Amino acid sequence: MTVPLFSAPAVAEPGDSASYQARVAQFQSRNAERLNQNRAVTGGPERIIKTRATATVSGQGAAATAGKNAAGKKTAKATDHAALECLTEAVYFESRGEPLSGQKAVAEVIMNRVDDPRFPKSVCGVVNQSGQFSYRGNVGKMRKGAAFTTAQRVAQEALSGAPRALTDGATYFHTTKVRPSWSKRFTRTTKIGAHVFYRQGGRRVASN
Repeated sequence: MTVPLFSAPAVAEPGDSASYQARVAQFQSRNAERLNQNRAVTGGPERIIKTRATATVSGQGAAATAGKNAAGKKTAKATDHAALECLTEAVYFESRGEPLSGQKAVAEVIMNRVDDPRFPKSVCGVVNQSGQFSYRGNVGKMRKGAAFTTAQRVAQEALSGAPRALTDGATYFHTTKVRPSWSKRFTRTTKIGAHVFYRQGGRRVASN
């Protein structure tokens, strides 16, 4: 805590009395002592300036960090939204006529692919991979309604970490109306509704 200085004329004038001149000298001496005491407490003007500068830099750093965090959250939120849209679309077009378990199984296959190093590392990357899903490029837009709501709920649950216990690690499926050549090379895991599910070889995805 600093101490106040005494109020007095800075210098004595030549015509002032000897006693007044002595009084001014006394005030100057006492003020010099108190100024030295204040400098010892605060570190002097240089320390005050440095402290203010440090506070300004710290404030700018905190603002920059907050800005980066906000940008990161915004990017993550956009990524989550895109994943939900992609997965909802795939579930809707590939399995909206299937029972709920069949729709969940399709979502499970896509999530299994995301965790498999042989496929893209994101939901949208898997869904948009060329030549993998028959509906791509052959259908219109999703129609809002019961089927859309169900598909979106299934997608949200899958993205939130729902257990993958339906397909035994499958990364492929096809309808019972077709029998693609690759089905002979892969391990069949189950049949749900109008879809048959497979995984490549005998290896399951580790995170299932």
